[in-house]
Amino acid sequence: MTVSVTSLGAARNVTGSRHLLEADGLRLLIDCGLYQEREFEGRNWEAFPVPPASIHAVLLTHAHIDHCGWLPRLVSQGFAGRVWCTHATGEIVPIILADAARLQGEDVETKNKRHASEGRQSGPAAPAVPRAPAALYDQADVDVATKRLQTVDFSRATEVAPGARATWLPAGHILGAAMILVEVAGKRVLFSGDLGRWDRPLVPDPSDPPAADLVLVESTYGDRLHTSEGDIPSQLERIIGGTIAQGGVVLIPSFAIERAQELLWYLHRLHEAGRIPEVPVFLDSPMAVKMLEVFHRHPEALDEDARRGFALDSLKLTRTRDESKAINDHRGSAVIIAGSGMLNGGRIKHHLNQRIDDPASCLLFVGYQVNGTLGRQLVDGARRVRLLGREREVRIRVEQVQGFSGHADRDEVLGWLSRMSPKPKKVAVIHGGDQVAPAFAKLVQERLGVPAHASDYRERIEVP
Repeated sequence: MTVSVTSLGAARNVTGSRHLLEADGLRLLIDCGLYQEREFEGRNWEAFPVPPASIHAVLLTHAHIDHCGWLPRLVSQGFAGRVWCTHATGEIVPIILADAARLQGEDVETKNKRHASEGRQSGPAAPAVPRAPAALYDQADVDVATKRLQTVDFSRATEVAPGARATWLPAGHILGAAMILVEVAGKRVLFSGDLGRWDRPLVPDPSDPPAADLVLVESTYGDRLHTSEGDIPSQLERIIGGTIAQGGVVLIPSFAIERAQELLWYLHRLHEAGRIPEVPVFLDSPMAVKMLEVFHRHPEALDEDARRGFALDSLKLTRTRDESKAINDHRGSAVIIAGSGMLNGGRIKHHLNQRIDDPASCLLFVGYQVNGTLGRQLVDGARRVRLLGREREVRIRVEQVQGFSGHADRDEVLGWLSRMSPKPKKVAVIHGGDQVAPAFAKLVQERLGVPAHASDYRERIEVP
């Protein structure tokens, strides 16, 4: 029996993770993510390449939007099976999908108003693959999709479809994140998901890889090593302390899942040690606030240090729009943490709009910035950007803390692969840029002596 995997996303790009495993009529979809790169966003609107009703189950590695964010669309197109994931992921997915639906709705509303004021076309006659004024899905679609969720324990083999077993193993990265081993028709296929780093706060280290015939491995940082430009606390102390000394505000675009909580962990310890002044810290993200609650409910998924807690006395949680807008009335220094992490939506854009002209303030990036996003433009030094429909001069100071990545770097991933025994028969490199993935595949071949190549979009790979 032939077993194959077709990458329908995250193939020579870093988002839209979707991988279709097929074996004699059985179809499993590993991850079901949204595309976030501007050049690929149109794929979010396309019909799925195979009938969704023919897919027996979806297996999620974790709850980031580029791994689960297309689920409502898949269900609306006919998928009626179960969506398998770890317990923590099962709690996070409804939160992130609800937030995605809300942001899409707000984006549609904002852009429709702006288009109307500019006399631009709107409605059904707009472009065939719009980023507005249409939305991919709404909360009703999310509610239907999340009813398909079925949670499993780590490290326990589970029958996910007739003749197919899957095992979720810790991958680090974020709360509940996993690598998934699928066993079907005598073949073993390992999906790395997003591999985290070792010796990081909050979550345990990634597990060593189990034996597999084919490994699909991520390569987000497959062309680089994480820099050693100073440890994270020292960088935060310098940037935040310096900004506060000038009377400025620190704006931190942050992913609501894991990164925001990790930031609070570091700020808590810096405050405890007296290394940065005590100023108001606004967590201006309803999703990040909900995620704090999920962390508290899953101490078993945290590492030992994180179980001590990371609550700040100065922490202010904002949930509503009015509470978010009220932050603009704050006088004096503050730290504002808000989504989205790449400045491609969310409340952080409105905070930046208020302070982009203030050279005393700082826009501090703590995460990877995908090509084509506003965040990437600013990290690359753009002095003029389009923000909320207007061209703006950038006077705010832009900084980036190195070492915060939730992704393993080139050598960390190679080290992880090298610990597989026996060696895999084949490695398919995914979740990397068009130049990065092939370069990393070449390294795998040279250093590990394993056949490897970068998967192309819609390429079908037979499991050896």
